[in-house]
Amino acid sequence: MVYKFRVILDAEEDVFRDIAILESDTLEDLHNAIVNAFGFDGLEVASFYTCDDTWNQEDEIPMFDSGDVPGENKIMSDYTLDAILEAENTKILYVYDFINMWTFLVELAAIEETEEVGIIYPNLMFSHGEMPAEAMEKHFVSDLEEEESYNEFEDDLDQDDLDMFSGDDSFEDYGFEENWN
Repeated sequence: MVYKFRVILDAEEDVFRDIAILESDTLEDLHNAIVNAFGFDGLEVASFYTCDDTWNQEDEIPMFDSGDVPGENKIMSDYTLDAILEAENTKILYVYDFINMWTFLVELAAIEETEEVGIIYPNLMFSHGEMPAEAMEKHFVSDLEEEESYNEFEDDLDQDDLDMFSGDDSFEDYGFEENWN
């Protein structure tokens, strides 16, 4: 089976690539196809993220195992595409270069029964739009309302409350020590 993806850059301008890849290929193979399709050098770290139907990020699938116990965490090369994506679950997120945060919406657009003769997979089928010079700036927003989160740690202390400590000599002055560790 051949999986056909539309990979859309999260940007103001329309920039996307259509990629065909075999269902038995891994997420690492898809990562390499995306890197090549968008002209990256492939030297930066990247991750896929599972998500729901409205693109809300869920579990991370990184390139490398960065856990405390080697082999404990699964990585891109551990997942075949057919293990992650199917007709009912078609969306994943892809982030390349965690400094610049190039973010892509990756959607499984079609599953075809047969491979085309003479085509080498993965295959860049279609390219639209030019990559911008810089990634879009990301704004991380919490689900809490702004007012609610702002006052979350409000303790209602004012200057009168702090004045109760003035003139209290019960605190010993330890001063400054040259070699204090």
